[in-house]
Formats: sequence, C-alpha cells, structure tokens
Amino acid sequence: MTQNQPVDRIMQTGLLTCSRQTPLYEAAERMTLRHCSAMLVMEAGRAIGIWTEHDCLSLNFDDPATLQVPIGEVMSQPVITLRQGTPIGEAALRFASEQLRHFLVVDEHEVPQGIITQTDVALNQGLEPYLRLREVSGAMRTHPLVLTCQLSLAQAVRQMKQHGCDAAVVNCGNGELGILTERDIVRFVAYHPGATPIDELVSRPLLTVRKTDSLIHARDLLIDHHVRHLVVLDEQGEIVGLLGFRDMLAGAEYLYLEDLRQALQQRDQALALSRHNLQLAERVIESSLEGIIITDSKGRIEFVNPAFVQMTGYTREEAVGRTPGMLSSGRQDADFYREMWATLHAHGYWRGEIWNRHKSGALYLELLTITAIRDENDHITHYAALFRDITHIRENEERIRQLAYYDPLTGLPNRRLLDDRLDLAIRHAHRQEKRLAVIFLDLDHFKQVNDALGHAAGDELLLKISQRLRSYLREDDTLARLSGDEFIVVLHITDLEDVTRVAGQLIDSVSAPFDIEGQVFRMGCSLGIAFYPEDSTTPQGLVRCADTAMYQAKQEGRNTYRLFRAEMQQQDFNRLQLESALRDTVENGNGLSVHYQPMVHRDSGQVHDAEALLRWHHPTLGEVSPGQFIPLAERSGLILQLGQRVLDMVASQLRRWLDEGYNPPRIAVNLSAREFWQPDLLKRIRCLYKQYELPLGQIGFELTESVLLNKQQKAEATLKGLRDLGCQLAIDDFGTGYSSLSYLQDLPVTTLKIDQSFIHGLDKNRGSAAIVAAVTSLAKELGLRVVAEGVETQVQLDALSRHHVNLIQGYLTGHPVPAERFAALYLIHSAE
Repeated sequence: MTQNQPVDRIMQTGLLTCSRQTPLYEAAERMTLRHCSAMLVMEAGRAIGIWTEHDCLSLNFDDPATLQVPIGEVMSQPVITLRQGTPIGEAALRFASEQLRHFLVVDEHEVPQGIITQTDVALNQGLEPYLRLREVSGAMRTHPLVLTCQLSLAQAVRQMKQHGCDAAVVNCGNGELGILTERDIVRFVAYHPGATPIDELVSRPLLTVRKTDSLIHARDLLIDHHVRHLVVLDEQGEIVGLLGFRDMLAGAEYLYLEDLRQALQQRDQALALSRHNLQLAERVIESSLEGIIITDSKGRIEFVNPAFVQMTGYTREEAVGRTPGMLSSGRQDADFYREMWATLHAHGYWRGEIWNRHKSGALYLELLTITAIRDENDHITHYAALFRDITHIRENEERIRQLAYYDPLTGLPNRRLLDDRLDLAIRHAHRQEKRLAVIFLDLDHFKQVNDALGHAAGDELLLKISQRLRSYLREDDTLARLSGDEFIVVLHITDLEDVTRVAGQLIDSVSAPFDIEGQVFRMGCSLGIAFYPEDSTTPQGLVRCADTAMYQAKQEGRNTYRLFRAEMQQQDFNRLQLESALRDTVENGNGLSVHYQPMVHRDSGQVHDAEALLRWHHPTLGEVSPGQFIPLAERSGLILQLGQRVLDMVASQLRRWLDEGYNPPRIAVNLSAREFWQPDLLKRIRCLYKQYELPLGQIGFELTESVLLNKQQKAEATLKGLRDLGCQLAIDDFGTGYSSLSYLQDLPVTTLKIDQSFIHGLDKNRGSAAIVAAVTSLAKELGLRVVAEGVETQVQLDALSRHHVNLIQGYLTGHPVPAERFAALYLIHSAE
C-alpha cells in the first residue's frame, strides 16, 4: 500500500467509547479486553475527549483512589482529527510533527468514522522496500530505560514518564529480561496490583534482535508474536537499544521527509534549469543572426527576433498580427506555396530557398526552414520559421562559376565550358545526324604587339577582337578563348560553303584596323577548320584537328584558313615529335652546337665581331633548321633553358680560344624577349663573366626592337647594366617592327643591324635604298655603329659604300661555321 492511499483503508472502524462519568478503571478494563490503545469520550454523539495508553503514565499508582475518578477528569482534549481521504503519507507526517499516536477520522460533518494509530501506519504504509534495505541499528532507540525488578509499579511509572518512554526493560536477575509497556500499565489500572514489585508484573521472556538484523525481520517478529517492542543486542549480547512500531514509523517518516526534500530540491533545480534554459533560449533567439518568426496555427505572426527586423526592414510592431505573406516577392506562384504547405503538413517541416521582398522593395533570396509545433494531443499549435539571407552566397557562387567557366578578360567561355558545350553539340549532331564545324583561331604576331605596346594594351586588343568575332556568330554558336591569343568557334552549320564564308568574315573582322591607346595598326589571324564526324568524333579530337589545320595556315602564309586534311595529322605528329626531341636536347645538350658568322669591317675587310648562331643536329631528325626549333622553343617555354645553354657554350668556347693564345673578336648572342625581361639577367651575365674569366665586353647581345618598345624605362636599367659590363648592344632587324625612333636617343644601344630584306632590295627598288640611307644617316648622327645583314653580292656591297655602314655580315664575307673552322679561317693569324 502506498503513501498516497487514503487513511480510510487502514483506520479501525470499531470505535471504543464511553461517557464522561465512566470510572477510569472501568474504561481501562474495556480497553484491555478489546486490546485498544485509546478510549473516546462521547457526548451528544460528538467526541469531546480521548484517553490513551500514554495517558496512564500520568496516574499516581500510590493512591488507589486515583483509579476511581471519572474519565472526564483525566481525558485529553480536544480530540485531533483527520478528514476521510487524507493520504497515509500525510498522516505519517502529522504523527511526527504533532507528537501524537492517535487521530480520529471524521467525515465532512465531523462525525467520527474511525481511528488511526502510528502502528496502523507502520503496518500499512508500504514500508517493505525501506525495511528490507535498512538495519535495526538505523531505527532503534539507543540507551533504553532499564529498570531493576525491585521497583514498585508507581516508581517504575514515574521513571517511564520522566524519561518519556512508552516501554522500559526490566532486569529480572540471572540474565533474564522482561519489559514493562504502557499497555501493561493500562491493565494494571483495570486490575490494581497494589504494591507488588514489577518483577512479578513484567512481560517475559523479552524478544531480542541483533542491531545488524534487517528491519523487515524485526517487523515480522513483532507481528508473529503479537508484541510491540524488541530489545536490540550488540555482538557481545549487551543491550544497546529498543525497537518498536513507533521507531520504524519514525524512520519511515524520516525517509519520506528526505524523499520529499529531495523531490522538492529536484523540482527547484528543474525549475531553475528551466528558467536558465528559457533565458538562454531567449538570448540565443535575440542574438541569432538568423531571422526567426513564430506564428499561431493560422499563420498569424506572434513573435519575431531582431535579425528578422534587420533583414526585412519591418519592426516587431509592424509584423506581429500579420502573416508572412507581407514579405512575398511575387516570384513564387500558387503551386509553389501549395506544395510547400502539403510537405509541411505531411512531414512536419519544409526547407527550401525562396525569394522575399524587403520593406524597401529590394528582393533577397533566403534559405527558409519551417517547422510545425504540436501539443501533447498532436495538434498543431504554432509554426516556427528560421531563415537567413543567402543572396550574397548565391552571388558568390555565380562569381565562382563565372571564374570557373568563363575567361575573366573577355567574358567568353573558357576551356572547361568549351569542353562541356562541344560535347553537348556533338551529342546533338549525332542524334540529328548532322555535321558540326570547329574553328581554331590564332592571332598572327600577337606576341610582338603585346611586347611592343604592353600587356594592358594587349588585353584591350583581345577584348576588342572577341567583341568583333562574336558579332559575326549566331546566338547558338559558341566562341571560347582557350588561352593567350587562341580562340575556338563551334558552328552549328552543315554546309562547307557557309563555314568557309564565316571563316572569311572572322579573318576580315580581325584584319580591320584597331585603335589602341592612340595607335592604329592591323592584325592578322590564322584559322584551322575541322568537321564532325569526318575528322573526329570527340571534343578533344576536333580541337586537335582544327589546331593542326591552323598551324598549316600559319606555315602557308598566315592570315588565312585551312581545312583539316588527314595528312596534317602526320605533320602535327612531326611537330610533337620535334618538341619532345627538343626537350631532351635542351636537358642534355646533345646535338647542339654554335656556329659563328664574322662581321667584317667594310673598308679593311678585317673581322671585327661575330654572331653566335645555334645549330641542332638530331640523330634521327637530322639537321633541324633554327627557323623551326627557335619558334618552337618559344612556344613550348624552353627558350630560357636553351638561351642559358647557348651562353654557356659561347663563354666556354671563348675561354678555350683565349687559353690557346687566340685574340677572339667580340661575340654577339641573340636574346629573346623572355630572356631579356628575366629579373636575374644581369646577375647571370656577371656570373658568366666571372666563371669563365672573360674580359669585359667579350660577349655582346642582339635584341629585336619589339622587345624595347613601350618599356623604355624598364629596359633602360637592364641595358645600362649590360653596358657597364662592356657589352655591345645591337638592335637586330631594325626597321621591320613597330619602330619608334625616340628610344634610340634614350637607350644605351651601340649598334643598328639593317634587316637583310632592305639589303636585298638595294639593287631592285629605290625604297630599300632610301630606307638604308635614312637609317645609316640617323645612326651616324646618333653615333651608332651600323651592321648590314645578309650581304651576298658584290653589287650589294658596292651599294653600301655610299652609306654610313661600319660592318658587313653575310655570305659574301663569311658563312656561319663551327668554332674550329672559324678559328682556322679568322683567328689563326691572331695567335701570338
């Protein structure tokens, strides 16, 4: 039975009653016969007093007349009551707090219905778990009252009252123990024994338990032997305590109070934690960067947080009471919202992206999560919506996509997007059984323009070219930029004539004049055309075939187009084979040699300088022309390594000639644009001179004028550094590029080399003679040497005699020859 059960279940309903005039001894006799611990005193149907076993300790047993008085004179009043329905646990607490042993149970009209005692509670409170887990030592009364057997009853009662005991242990001698209880004393009130010693009155033998026994064992002993007290012994058999139902109940009451205290403490902790969590949740919601909306089940807004106000522009007062429809942008149709609500009702939540409108009218994209809140009956009471503005994320994604798939300069598709589109176009053409054209477009001499005008002007030129090309294409055609000056066009055109017509238009568009930074000039381009499915069926194959055809167009004059032919694949293979062979040669130097061509004084015929010219002999490819492998080295990025190897070969040869006693002329080495603009060029040249212990000025350099144009200030420092090392600096092929005469007076160059095209025209047209005359006259005024390149006939030499020309270079005065032959022809007479 639990503590929540009502006292009605365990109360004694057979009440023992008497009138106020009933003699005390008679009431005690009735209590003894009925084995009751209390007598109710009634008058007019109401309980006016109660006399209990405990009250008998107040009697004077030395005066027999005391036992004859009416019970009304010694009864306790008023009678303390409990209402029917009072929980047993509450009754136990009142027994402990009010120090009573009996409660009269009454109904709502105060009519007595029964009586309940501490013993009733102890037997029926459901204490078995408590009694099983605890030992006797935890509930017993320590230091029990022990009386000697010679005391009189009056003396014993006075000592029990003085010590507040409901029982006393009586030492009967010879190790025998007895007990004197309040119930025994009630019996003595009914049958006064006179002055008989208590030795003859006590109950014996006295039942005992060990202090280590369980309380459940002790309770069973009390019930089985119909007694109310047990003496507790220790391990040595000494009396250490007294145990009764009252003590068990007191322990249970303590346990109940402790459980209640813990329950209240846990409740207070739970409430405090709940308040803390609620405050924390409020702070999180208030400080959250995500907007939060809480609506009722009808969708009316009840709460918004500060992030909502910041993101939407609506204040809390403006939002509460309205629906989230106030934010609608109009971009989502009714079907969208029907599907959203269907998902929300089916699954309890919805998550997705939605366009909403700021109070200012600006649109923003948000990531929205809506959750349905249900009560204990599974009815929706609220909706909670969390959202954050992802407009900037989407914009960043678009920028990343733009960078990933589009060329940042021209905005055209890059190689990655081209592959996707070309693959899609091939699939479409395959399904439709149609042809597809791919055009590979490469600008002619763009590098020279870029070097001459600068990268900024080169970028502007590429942008204008892309705009022109796009204007000649249809909307479903694709124009992509591969890299640098290379473009790809994908045409959804099946007719060859239409494709070639478009190719011609593209060439014409690029050939039209350009105005860049106030300079007007023309460009050219070379195109290669390949067809699906004749030439290839893969994106990579089509681009490769078009590239091969474009290369053929460059080989055959530039500024034109060529259709891919099967034999071009072999040429393409040969080019790849040549590049692979060149990489190996640059790495190990095998097959490379330097030939030297003399520059002789025009009047004396003596060798004044020489130009170092690189030659390459491959074991399987044979002699490879510099016109093939030098441009290839520049395109493939090998020119820096190749140029350094040439410098080492020339310096090494000069050191050998000097060691052999020769007095070699100054040797001119060609520098490409990439070599010249390397930041460590001067450092490497100084190291070269130091490593090979060469006289300053022994090695000079030749550069094309396109290297220097529009970068005069940057070039001046490098050129001055080379001049400080004594190096002669020549402008090669002067007059063929984008000439700007102003740099001649600003830059520390020493020599102009007239291009052989003008020399060859001396005896054929007046224009060449005029140009030669102008160049030589300018050089003379500026104090520059002039070298005439490509002199092959005596007529050309005689024509040059009329001009300021210092040195002659060409087959007429000497072919390029290996170092040994050069020494034999030109250095043998210089040996000391």
